Amino acid sequence: MSPEYFCDRENEAELLLDNIQNNADTTLISPRKFGKTGLILHVFDRIVRENLPFKTVYVDIFSTLCLENFVTDLSEAIVEKFPEKTSIGRKFLRYIRNFRPVISYDRLTGSPQFSFEFQNVAEKESTLKGLFEFLNAQEQPVVLAIDEFQQITEYPEKNVEALLRSLLQQMHNIRLVFCGSKRKIMTEMFSTVGRPFFSSTKTLSLLEIDNDIYKAFIKERFGSGGVKVDDDTIQYVLDWTLRHTFYTQSVCNALYTTRSKTVTIELVNRVCAAILKQESVNYLQIRDLVTKGQWNLLIALAKEGCVQQITAASFLKKHKLGAATTVSHALKSLMEKELVLADYSLDGTCYRVYDVFLMRWLAAEYA
Repeated sequence: MSPEYFCDRENEAELLLDNIQNNADTTLISPRKFGKTGLILHVFDRIVRENLPFKTVYVDIFSTLCLENFVTDLSEAIVEKFPEKTSIGRKFLRYIRNFRPVISYDRLTGSPQFSFEFQNVAEKESTLKGLFEFLNAQEQPVVLAIDEFQQITEYPEKNVEALLRSLLQQMHNIRLVFCGSKRKIMTEMFSTVGRPFFSSTKTLSLLEIDNDIYKAFIKERFGSGGVKVDDDTIQYVLDWTLRHTFYTQSVCNALYTTRSKTVTIELVNRVCAAILKQESVNYLQIRDLVTKGQWNLLIALAKEGCVQQITAASFLKKHKLGAATTVSHALKSLMEKELVLADYSLDGTCYRVYDVFLMRWLAAEYA
C-alpha cells in the first residue's frame, strides 16, 4: 500500500515490523474491514521499499472450508507472490508437481491455479508440510501472513490447530502473522493453556484511528485533489462512520467521485442516503435470515448505537424486546452470524451492530 494512502497505524506498523525483525510471531486481531489487511500490506510494502531481507506471502483463508482448501489457497498465494517468470516461481512450480496437483491457468491473468486430489488425510498433511518447507528453504526469511486464521477451527478435520503448530514450529526461516476478526476465538486459540498455539505469539489489536489524525488525513487527501472540506464536515463523516476504516473510506470515496469542488454536510447526507439505498436490498435479505426477535434486537441496538447492559430492564422495556433470556439467546445468535459486534474496553463490553451502514439504515428505517 502506497504511504500516501495509509492513515496512521504507524505505531502498530512499527510493532509488527519489530516483531518480524526480532523473529517474533504476531497475532493481529481486529473487526473485519477495520484495516488489518491494509496494515499488513503497508508493512510488506515497507519491507520492499526499505530493502529489508525478507520475502512476504499473504493468504486469506476466510472462504476455506477444510484443510484441502487451505492447501490450495496457500499454493496459489505462493505462486501469486512468486510468479512463474521469477526464479523462485519456477522452482515452486517444479517443486509443487511432486504432490501431483491438477494445474490450470486463469484465462484472464494467466496465473496457475491448483486443485489436489487427496486420497487420505496423510496426503493433505504431507502436501501442507511440503509448502511450508519450500518457504522455509528460501535464502531470505519469509513473512507468512494468514488472514482470518480462526477459520481453521471450523474445518471438519480434527486437530488442525495441533497439526499447524507442529509443522510451523519446525520452520525457523518463516515469520508468522496470524490475523483474525473473531476476537473471542482468536483469544482462546492463543491465550488458553492447553491449546497448541498458547503463548506462541505477541498480540496486536487494532483500535479506531485517532480522531484528529484521521481528520487531518482526510482533509489533506481531499485538498490534494482540489476539493475543499471544512473540519465540521469531516467530523460529521467520522461520527457517522464511527471511524471504522472501511465505512469511512467508502463515504469519502463516494464524496470524491461526485466531483464537487466543495464538500458540505448536505452533500454528505445525500451521499450517505444513496449508499444506504443501494444496500437496502441486502439488508432486507438479512431480515429474512433472522428471527423476528433477532431483527428487533438489531433495530434496538441500531437506535441506541452501543449498549452495555443488554438485558437491563430499562433497555428491554424501551424497545419491547421481551424476556432477558430470549434476548440473550438472540444476542448470541447475532454475534455468531457476525451481525453484532462486542466492543471490549476498560469500561466494559458494549454491543453494537457490526455493519455501520446496516446500523444507520435500521435507525433511519425504523425511526
